[in-house]
Amino acid sequence: MKQAVRKELMMGNEAIARGLIENSCSVATAYPGTPASEILSSVAKTSKQLDMNMHIQWAINEKVAFEIAYAGSMAGLRTAVSMKQVGLNVASDPLMSAAYMGTAGGFVIISADDPGPHSSQTEQDSRMMAMMAKIPVLDPDSPRQAKDMVGMAYTLSETFKIPVMLRPTTRVCHSRQDVLPGDIFPSATKPDFKKDPSRWAATPKFRYQLHLELEEKLAQIAVHKATEPILRNPEANGRRAVVSSGVAAAYTAESLKNLQLWNRLPFYQVLQPFPLHTAFIRLLLEAYDKILILEETTGMMEIQLADRNRIKGRLSGVVPRAGELLPEKIEALLASFAGVEAQIPSLTQAPGRRPTLCAGCPHRASFFAIKKAAPRGIYTSDIGCYTLGLNLKAVDTVLCMGAAISQAAGFYHAYKREEKRPDIVATIGDSTFFHAGVPALIDAVNQNVHFVLVILDNRTTAMTGSQPTPATGKSATGEALVKVDMEALVKGCGVAFLEVGDPYDTKGFISMVKAAVAFSRSKGPAVVIARHPCIIDLARQGKTADPVEVMVTEECDGCGFCHQHFECPALVEVDDGQRTVVDPLVCNGCGVCLDICPNGAIVEK
Repeated sequence: MKQAVRKELMMGNEAIARGLIENSCSVATAYPGTPASEILSSVAKTSKQLDMNMHIQWAINEKVAFEIAYAGSMAGLRTAVSMKQVGLNVASDPLMSAAYMGTAGGFVIISADDPGPHSSQTEQDSRMMAMMAKIPVLDPDSPRQAKDMVGMAYTLSETFKIPVMLRPTTRVCHSRQDVLPGDIFPSATKPDFKKDPSRWAATPKFRYQLHLELEEKLAQIAVHKATEPILRNPEANGRRAVVSSGVAAAYTAESLKNLQLWNRLPFYQVLQPFPLHTAFIRLLLEAYDKILILEETTGMMEIQLADRNRIKGRLSGVVPRAGELLPEKIEALLASFAGVEAQIPSLTQAPGRRPTLCAGCPHRASFFAIKKAAPRGIYTSDIGCYTLGLNLKAVDTVLCMGAAISQAAGFYHAYKREEKRPDIVATIGDSTFFHAGVPALIDAVNQNVHFVLVILDNRTTAMTGSQPTPATGKSATGEALVKVDMEALVKGCGVAFLEVGDPYDTKGFISMVKAAVAFSRSKGPAVVIARHPCIIDLARQGKTADPVEVMVTEECDGCGFCHQHFECPALVEVDDGQRTVVDPLVCNGCGVCLDICPNGAIVEK
């Protein structure tokens, strides 16, 4: 299938998706998570436009996504799975085994890291997971290189029969660059799973042999010419060198030129941080007295170089051990390393407004009801846009996907022998509940944990771009799927108390949560499903309800209750906080605030 030779402005994730399609990927799976979400969305969009025969799936979690794609590779197809760095934790179990068993068709694991972090619990380095699993990892510096590395990853995977990780970071995933689309050749490979129990179902005895084979593969990959480091400025010479990878390498090239050090400091860009090429390690340690390593986020190349006297980087403390390596930081590090003075502009951060739930968000009404029903409770929560319940003082803990329920159980067991046991209310989103909440709920029922679980069901995976959930009934490309019945699933976990309500019905929903709290105090787990569609998702679909026009009367005395306990961005303080008004440009007319003001000052027009 021939494409016009014309550059296109692509986001990094779009470029990666294009790379998958151009390289005959047959199965692409994912679980949404910033900064990786747009990869599968872009694959789905392009595949649909070109009427390609691919399987494209938003899986229920990263572990399931990994295992589906890996099975396709075992059948000889080119496959890929994408996720964010904390999602790789969820997929770590099959990752470790897949490295031992190897691949038949090319298998690419795309794990997008979030140095900073900007939208994650951690800024962990997926390259360290690749090192632990003992699989090679490629580190792109730009959208264009990320697209090119997809093909490199497939070739590497099929040459050595090993999964290969592609590790873009936020600045690669979400930056844009002119990218030249290549020809698209739909896969002509037919699935052909060759049964080999000693490999695909290996017992511990065979796993030892597979481990030996894996170590041999790594030794061969460490001398593989196609992925060896590149000396970007061959004209430079001296006894000091700079080594970088990923987006930090792009910044390094620019900074060396800005500082007029391009011809003075040899600069190596590492394409494959693990395994670092054997000859490259030998070259560095023989040719240079001092070596500056610039990499995000962990000193992984430093670990492999293992010379603390000559190597300056994250582990030595010369490079900060946390945070992004932004251009101005890299420029300062290079100037210091080369012993030159540089005028580094200091960036002043403009004061920002703290993030808050959207005007009309149903989660805001749910949190208000929870605080009314259990005013002195412990509130465990989870990963999603509803984490912003922190602002409403309705979220006390956020650990990882699914932990709201497990931590609620932990608090119950900690307090259950106390005479005055606090009420415990856990909140979890619908997508997160399907992802990791179900096993925890089964365990809580089994242990008869006295708590309330409020499932915030807005009918989509809102925070990452409105991807479908198992209850949505739509695939990544829009085809109809079987809908999973959330109520039946909850009942199937053994829950005795289950109610479904609309948090927009403020008074009714408060009563429902109060009944759940009362049940949980004496009888055990209670579940309330707070069901109302995400207003942003509704707007995208062109489905908006008739708005309720509200106003604030003279009864407002500036008490601040609506701001402290509801925090709708459409309610604005004026006259130095003496009163509140409604901003009509922000208000979406949900009408929930009519039941909020203790003085009754918010009324319908």
